[in-house]
Amino acid sequence: MKSADHKGQLNRLKRVEGQVRGITKMVEEGKYCVDILTQLKATRSAIKSLELKILENHLGHCVHQAISSGSKRATNIKLQEILELLKKASP
Repeated sequence: MKSADHKGQLNRLKRVEGQVRGITKMVEEGKYCVDILTQLKATRSAIKSLELKILENHLGHCVHQAISSGSKRATNIKLQEILELLKKASP
């Protein structure tokens, strides 16, 4: 089931997809390396921003809902998911 938030996320992902296609074209055309790197940095920033927005939504909705339910099991599952995610992100 798609929430209203997912629709906005899909729009942002489509913009990132367009950025990546643009970078591919720049490489194919042999554009200046610094220009390509600039676009790569902008794309990485867009992905990071989207990642943080999705995490914010997850905490504000899914985790909040588990806590509000009063179920320790549901809360622990959601918190464990977040901890595992954060472990994967660490070097």
